[in-house]
Amino acid sequence: MAKKQDKKHADSASDKAILDFGKAQNYTPAPESTGHIRLKKQYELFINGTWVKPSKGVYFDSVSPSTEQVLARVAEAGAEDVDKAVKAARKAYTEVWSKMPARERGKYIFRIARIIQERARELAVIESMDGGKPIRESRDVDVPLAANHFFYYAGWADKLEYAFPGKTPESLGVAGQIIPWNFPLLMAAWKIAPALACGNTVVLKPAETTSLTALKLAEIIEESGLPAGVVNIVTGAGATGAAIVNHPDIDKIAFTGSTEVGKIIQKAIAGTGKKLTLELGGKAANIIFEDAALDQAVEGIVNGIFFNQGHVCCAGSRLFVQEGVAEKVIRKLTDRMASLIVGDPLDKNTDVGAINSAEQLKKIQEYLKIGVAEGAEIYQPTCSIPTKGNFCKPTLFLHASQSHRIVQEEIFGPVLAIQTFRTVEEVIEKANNTPYGLSAGVWTDKGSKIFNLTSKLKAGVVWANTYNKFDPTAPFGGYRESGFGREGGLHGLLPYLKLS
Repeated sequence: MAKKQDKKHADSASDKAILDFGKAQNYTPAPESTGHIRLKKQYELFINGTWVKPSKGVYFDSVSPSTEQVLARVAEAGAEDVDKAVKAARKAYTEVWSKMPARERGKYIFRIARIIQERARELAVIESMDGGKPIRESRDVDVPLAANHFFYYAGWADKLEYAFPGKTPESLGVAGQIIPWNFPLLMAAWKIAPALACGNTVVLKPAETTSLTALKLAEIIEESGLPAGVVNIVTGAGATGAAIVNHPDIDKIAFTGSTEVGKIIQKAIAGTGKKLTLELGGKAANIIFEDAALDQAVEGIVNGIFFNQGHVCCAGSRLFVQEGVAEKVIRKLTDRMASLIVGDPLDKNTDVGAINSAEQLKKIQEYLKIGVAEGAEIYQPTCSIPTKGNFCKPTLFLHASQSHRIVQEEIFGPVLAIQTFRTVEEVIEKANNTPYGLSAGVWTDKGSKIFNLTSKLKAGVVWANTYNKFDPTAPFGGYRESGFGREGGLHGLLPYLKLS
């Protein structure tokens, strides 16, 4: 009995400390300087190693989601521009890149990684300005991981025969790559680095709302001395992406984005012989068992859904808590949410930055109304949010059920739906009750329980006692409506090779 009372006292003290921390929070703003960054007023298309104007002379604004200020004007590529980029990539592949010794290709990739490191501070600031994510995430996660992917695949460039023993690996040719707005620089690295290591050339299109770090990457590629045409970066919206997908001289398509667009791409290239990898939506389950380290689990939940504004396809947007600790976990979670700072992405104190676009914010707000209308109980902390820009308070939905749309549909925002469970069998059934299959998280101190769930959860990636941890050596991807194929690790080489 004494031990139970001591534990209860310790839990109460822990909860009080967290709550006091949240209430006492009153930090002086600590904004990251922007004086060192170099942004042009207008960006052209990067084709065949040079900056060229769009054939139709059309430009669009890249707007900061936190300040609503125009950061730069960006060229919009049409079908004619995409054709120029593909022809440049084909010429570079045929005449230079495919003939170059693999160790020399590796040197170029390594050089790109080093320049990313040298310009890391500038890239992190631009990523936060253009995308809305907190500077801590851009600085500590996105940019270092982008450099690490180039470093990692530079090492594979002359070792492909060791990666696939008994096989003869051959490059495909020209890869068309389309990336989303949630990890602009990192997604570019995920796709460009393995393609180059395998001897392919690239035509890449970043998301129209977050083009700037991809264009800065083009500057880095230019600085690295990479042969002209090996990497081409064309900016634009859906029509530009469609022109890449439908171009007859592209050998492989790599797409990261929504499930709806992924299905359109799959239909578009059916019967063409093009290779395809898709990394699509998700509705990840985070599962907390009674024997878990609860404070650690709560911090992992916050990291998995709130620190990134829910702007990751693998965000842990569904939380399953075992009944015996549900009340305690919810109390700890709401107390922790009270300490979160929503605001300027460039402020080092900020936990939750800006929603990427007004359109995405509107979608999130619609889902908040849907959740309330469906009968779920909504909770938001009493934190203040800026009056200007696209901001949303971190949100919990309690008493959610499997039939609720907020449980079944991807929201892509800082919104967490909570359900309870009693048995392992019950939570496996609930967690798998989704059309997606990208990621999941398990929190427990029992290794046997972890191994049991990792074999039964229908998810491409399952984290144990952590969440949203990435490494260039580890493959990432899903199945079902979360797509197919893997990026990262040795597995990330396969989509860019023919094996004979």
